[in-house]
This record gives sequence, structure tokens and C-alpha cells, in this order.
Amino acid sequence: MTQQGDNWWDKLYDESAPDTAPTVPGESLDDHFATAPRATTGPPGPSPDLQPAADPGAEAHLEAAADPGAETDLAEAGPAPVEQPAPDPRAVLSDRAPWETPEHGPRSFPGPPPPPAPVAPPAETPTVQVQMPVPVPEPQADADADADPENSPESTRETRPDADLTVQVPVPRPRAAGFVGSRPPTYEAEPTALPVARPDELADLVADTVLDGARYGTCTLRAASVRGDSARYRGEPRRDALLTARFGHDEAALVLVAVAAGSRAAEDAHLAAADACQWIAEAVGRSHARLSEDIRTGRRGDLKSGLHRLTDRTYGKLRARAADRGLAPDEYTATLRCLLVPADPECRTRVFFGIGGGGLFRLREGSWQDIEPLLPEPAAVTGAPVVGFGSPPSPKDADETEEGDRLTMNLGVTTPPGPLVEEPVPPPAEPFRFRASVARPGDTLLLASPGLAEPMRGEPALARELATRWAGQEAPGLAAFLADTQLRVTGYADDRTGVAVWEA
Repeated sequence: MTQQGDNWWDKLYDESAPDTAPTVPGESLDDHFATAPRATTGPPGPSPDLQPAADPGAEAHLEAAADPGAETDLAEAGPAPVEQPAPDPRAVLSDRAPWETPEHGPRSFPGPPPPPAPVAPPAETPTVQVQMPVPVPEPQADADADADPENSPESTRETRPDADLTVQVPVPRPRAAGFVGSRPPTYEAEPTALPVARPDELADLVADTVLDGARYGTCTLRAASVRGDSARYRGEPRRDALLTARFGHDEAALVLVAVAAGSRAAEDAHLAAADACQWIAEAVGRSHARLSEDIRTGRRGDLKSGLHRLTDRTYGKLRARAADRGLAPDEYTATLRCLLVPADPECRTRVFFGIGGGGLFRLREGSWQDIEPLLPEPAAVTGAPVVGFGSPPSPKDADETEEGDRLTMNLGVTTPPGPLVEEPVPPPAEPFRFRASVARPGDTLLLASPGLAEPMRGEPALARELATRWAGQEAPGLAAFLADTQLRVTGYADDRTGVAVWEA
């Protein structure tokens, strides 16, 4: 380093040199460091780097002040022109201290405001696009409009189909399960607990809800089966079973809807209901050609006897399955209700058959009709009982028939009394139900399980509400039909299964 440089270095860092910055009592090193930019940059104003060049006239005035003799020459010369130099492109205004780097270091000025907090986008509302015709504006009538009728405003007023306006219309979301009556039911409207599952019996699991639909000929079919509020709360399986099937093709096809409801007290009620639907569907499927022909030709007697026979076979299988499981016949059984709808658009005959409780209703001209087949009175039942199933002894002799034929040989041997065994009395057999009716345009036929038939008969508000929703309208969609089926009523918490047919 040269001698000149050494002197400059000594002068800059000489300890005897006084500090040019004022000292404030209690000032820390950070505070003192923060005041350094203000001390070096001075008051706000134009940057020293951008100051104009020295004014020659000002220098002349200063020289004149020092030399009085130069005033005459200065007056004659007049004010000197001031030239504004072009701005230096290298001069850049900066809000940093000279020793600060662009990326780091203390800042002596406030930073930028923080970014606004992100706002969650609003929930999307489903919309539909509706095209609306936009009328073309009327042109200004000119002076020649009266002379030329073709240019008159009346001849140009039109609506262009290609100028439609697309409007986004919000669509309301599906309604939640509502209720009718004075107060809401006790249970929740949505499923709560799932049924218990066994690893080796997963095929026996039953879904909470089943929904199906179709359209054949002049009718539209909707079917839904929903687990009841009580079963949802207790984690029990749905005891109602629903099966929809089509057999055959074209106009000879036959649509079957089977609804079964298991006993509430039986543990395997849901399995018995599923077996009943499956076995009756298998029997109908094997005989669907003959059944379809009988329906279209109106052979009511053949239909009733044939369907009665198929139903008896189904219940015979249920009794055999109960024996295999070591259960009593009444512990593995279910009510069974079926509906046959031909696909032929020229045939409007609808056939109902089955065994057990439930309901069959028809909505006609805005009013419900209970068309459940009436059961015969016990006194009206005629015919001799079958031997071996409760036939009474002969009035002549217990060992002799009416024709005089002896069934056994009386050897006069006294038979010791057997032990007294009290067996439970089997429940009376349910009679077979059958009805074939011709539908009218605008009718709605409803086949209901006991869980839906009971509130339809016991709560008028439910029947009125469904009549309002279904009368004079097209068949609802699957989601809307499910919501209608789930209209809850206080005091009715069983499974619900409904099959409705709308006639075009």
C-alpha cells in the first residue's frame, strides 16, 4: 500500500477522530446503526447523484462578490443560460443504505404489506343452462321509412333463434328425508349403525337401501327398499327383500317384482326373505312364457291356479331350509308379495299374488283406493280337510271310514297312556292372495310391504302427501322416488319397501 493510501487509512480509522453522529443517551448499537442511513442520506429530496451541473452564472456571481471590478462585465453579460443536463441512466434511486446488499441486511424502511389471507371459494351450486331468445333491437326509423314499407321498424322486429341468451339457473339439492305428522320421529333420519358381520358369512350381508326402476310398454316402474329407523339405530339388518327381474324378450317379456318381509322376532329373517324372493323368481322364470300368454289372453283361472302352485312350492322350500337349520317353520319364513307386468304395450293387465300381510293401493284421479284382496271368512271355507292335517274322526267309528273300510285291526290290546307332551300350536296358514286388474291411463299402482302399508292406512297425512306428489304427474326419478318412500311417520319405524307402477 502506498504512503498516500496509508495516510487515508489512518485518517479514516484514527481513534482520536471525533464521531460525527450525535450520541443519544441510552442508545443501543442497533439504534445507532439504524440512524446511519438518515445521517448519510440527509433530508428527503432529490438524490445527490441526480443534481444538475454547476451553474456558470452562479459561479460568476460568486467571483464578482470577491472582485468588485467585475460587476460591470457581469451586468453586461446578463444572466447566464441554465442548461439542464440529461439524466444519468446509471443513477438509480434506492431505498437501501449504501452498505446494504439487495438480498439481505437490515432495512430502514417499512416492508411491503402482507398478502391477504386466502379466502375459501364458495361451495359450488349445481346449475343448469337455460336458453332464452333475445329480441333484436328495433332500428331507428329514417325519413324514408314511410316511403319504403320494407325499411319500417314493424317489418324488422323479430327474434333470432341464433341469438339465444344462456342463463345459469341454480338447481336446489335433493331434499332430506322429511316427515309427516305433528312431530318428528324419535330416531335419526340417516343410518347410524351397521349390522354385525361374520368373516365366513359375508355373502349374507344386506345393503341398507336398494333402488331400481325400468320402463316397459306403457308403464314406468320404480322400486325401493329401505332399512327402518329402528333397525338403523340398533344395527340390525334390513329384513325386507326386493327383487326385480325381466324374463323373455320384446313383447313376450314379463317383468316380475317380488317383495318379502321377514319376521321381526327371527334372527335370520333377512335370509328367509331373500330366499323367498329368489325361489319365486326361479319358478316364475321357468314358466314365464306360459304366464305371459295367460296374462295377455286373459285366462284368469289358469293364472290363479298356476301362481298358487308356484307359491306353495316356494314355501315348501322355506320349510325344508328351516329344518336344515334346526329351526321351527315359523322361525324361518316371510311374507311374500309379487307383481307381474307384461312388456306388451297393448296389454294393461297387472297381476298381483302372494301370501302374508302388506298392502296393494291404487291412485286414481287423485285419490287412493285400497284394492287389497279380501280374505274369505272362516265360515265361508268349504271342502273336506286333508287326511293327516287335522281331519276329524269319523262319526261312526274312529277306526272306520264312511264307506265301512276299517283302517286298522282292533286286537283289543289296551294301549298304555303315553307321556304328556305339550307342543306349541303352529300358526294358522296364510291364505293365498290373487288379483288381476286392468290399469287405466294415469293410474299409479303401489305394492307395499307391511312397513309401508301400515302408515299408509294409519296416517292419512302420508297418503295425502304421496297423492299430492304423484297425482297428475310423470313418474319421478329414482332419487325422488326414494325420498318419497322415506317420508317418516312417528310410531312407524319398520323397514319399508314400495313398488309403484305409473301408467302412461
